[in-house]
Amino acid sequence: MGRWRPPQPGSTPVITRAGFESLRRELDELWRERRPEVVRALAAAAAEGDRSENAEYTYRKKQLAEIDRRVRYLGKRLPALRVVEQAPARLDIVYFGAWVELEDEAGAILRYRIVGPDETDARRGWISVDAPLARALLGRKVDDECEAHLPEGRHRFAVVAVRYEIENGTDAWP
Repeated sequence: MGRWRPPQPGSTPVITRAGFESLRRELDELWRERRPEVVRALAAAAAEGDRSENAEYTYRKKQLAEIDRRVRYLGKRLPALRVVEQAPARLDIVYFGAWVELEDEAGAILRYRIVGPDETDARRGWISVDAPLARALLGRKVDDECEAHLPEGRHRFAVVAVRYEIENGTDAWP
């Protein structure tokens, strides 16, 4: 018996301008710098003779496959993305791109930025718009409370502050 699973829902195709430019730079670097470098190393490893026992050849083939896989993904993903460059009309409500300060049940202050799924970074506090916490926060205002179903269980949060970055890199507080 197989382990059939229904397909996962697609991720939301939104991204910030900085995130879009970062992905475009990554694609350019992979295609123009990394891939030719790996192809040269692969050709050199192949020229050494017996490929069946050539660890360098096997490694470079796998490395090239990983680069090609990422290039294909970025080549399809970048045209599908919608860049959100402006702050919303109402700066006091949580929307895509917002920096949100929350107070949890223990009184700790947490700070997150709601970004596209392609630019999440837990160390920086950037969470995907598709994440359960972000979905619970969307549409909330300062002093609103929300409940999120996180992997550890249900948690309640209060929105303390909402802030947006404008195109020129400055901050916008309501």
